[in-house]
Amino acid sequence: MSRYSYSTVYAEASALTYTMVEMAKANGLNVYRYLEYLLEHRPNAKMTDEQLSELAPWSDSVKVSCQK
Repeated sequence: MSRYSYSTVYAEASALTYTMVEMAKANGLNVYRYLEYLLEHRPNAKMTDEQLSELAPWSDSVKVSCQK
């Protein structure tokens, strides 16, 4: 992989992380708890849309677990 490819991959990863952090803030969540919650529940390709929506920062179950 070229140096350019690595920088693009890192840029995309950073953008995704910043988006998750800002979405957590916008939904009144504790950012650390939300990121920890996501790591504990590790989204994957086998999950249904319903299961994935339960990991969204506006989900009731996430708000209960990660509220400030």
